Amino acid sequence: MNRGRAILSSVLVALGALAYGASPIDIIPELLTGPLGLTDDLAVWIGAGFAIWKLLSGSKAGPGTPPPAAGQSAPEQPAAEQPRWEQKAPE
Repeated sequence: MNRGRAILSSVLVALGALAYGASPIDIIPELLTGPLGLTDDLAVWIGAGFAIWKLLSGSKAGPGTPPPAAGQSAPEQPAAEQPRWEQKAPE
């Protein structure tokens, strides 16, 4: 997944979570159960936060990592350390 698509997916997940939280239709309605009815909203928001984090997480060079010298390419990162949108699918 490229970076732009990951950002778009994250925005859509966030909008969906906000729409669910604002929607009067719930799995556990607040009118019948009071504060307990907010638990499904909280679960959706936590799940959306986790999904956004997974979509946007990736390893980046730290502040102490020098840039590659002129004419040299950056060293290849192992697949586990590359952001998801840069990893190649197994063949």
